Amino acid sequence: MSEKKRRFGRRKVCRFCADPTLVIDYKNPQMLKSFVTIRGKIIPRRITGTCARHQRELTTAIKRSRMVALMPFTSVD
Repeated sequence: MSEKKRRFGRRKVCRFCADPTLVIDYKNPQMLKSFVTIRGKIIPRRITGTCARHQRELTTAIKRSRMVALMPFTSVD
């Protein structure tokens, strides 16, 4: 029988916990773009590696940035 091999990679580290000088701010869309897909969806924390606290702050900042029209809600195709 064939068994599936599990691959365990390196544990991702929250970049905001690692570097306390980084601030999550809705007025900085350049930084927030790395946490949003091309389509405009917010990337989940299991993929980005951010902790739960910072993921909540990120989500709020992205939504605020969208409301003030600094970031698009969706991509223009």
